[in-house]
Amino acid sequence: MIKSNDSYGITYTEKDGLLYPGLTLPAQSDEDIGRFGRMREQYLKEHRKAFYSIFCIKFELNDHLREINQQAIEQIELISSQLAQAEGVSDQLKAREQLGRVQAVNSCRARAVEIVVRETVLA
Repeated sequence: MIKSNDSYGITYTEKDGLLYPGLTLPAQSDEDIGRFGRMREQYLKEHRKAFYSIFCIKFELNDHLREINQQAIEQIELISSQLAQAEGVSDQLKAREQLGRVQAVNSCRARAVEIVVRETVLA
């Protein structure tokens, strides 16, 4: 037997004289939250417990973590290309000194990751 409480829109099922609410959880995406999403989640758990709880209660945590991960990736690409351009890392350098260019690009990327983690992921 199914009864409905119109004031709240909840449906109940009667079983053995007891009413059980027909509650369901919202659909959650199972996409990967990524490296920076996992870092953000750990940061929220340890340092921003209230925000973490709110995201969990509203079922918005995974969406937030995927968004942070995407923002971090985009910012790293932008910042590392700007740093490389400012330091004169170009294809001409690749032709002259291949290993030096690789080291310079890796250095720019590492600094960009540090900046983004500090300003986006752990903010």
